Amino acid sequence: MTARLLADAVVVLHLLFIGFVGFGGLLGFVWRGAPWLHLPALLWGILIELTGWVCPLTPLENRLRRAGGEAGYPGGFIEHYVLPVIYPADLTRHTQILLAALLVCANVAIYFLLWRRARRRTAAD
Repeated sequence: MTARLLADAVVVLHLLFIGFVGFGGLLGFVWRGAPWLHLPALLWGILIELTGWVCPLTPLENRLRRAGGEAGYPGGFIEHYVLPVIYPADLTRHTQILLAALLVCANVAIYFLLWRRARRRTAAD
């Protein structure tokens, strides 16, 4: 029972981390220190997508599921939980590259706005 709860907690943590990777740059509008946490997470997310590596949280979840008497699953977290909801087909290399490109574009836009805002503040002082 404990292993199953821990596996579920890892899923929630994983999902929160993915949300932070995708949208954490927005925290920079309310907290100036956010980019110091977000940029390394963003680089990690982009690296995972572009290389096709499996995030270490996925094997941890599978190990906990097996320890709790459940079956693990093949592939990665996004393939297992996210893509079945968003896309009808399995994760392909093309989709991974597209996801990485979307991450880069969205975050370049966010950080451009943050940079412009900081520049305006500096000019006003």
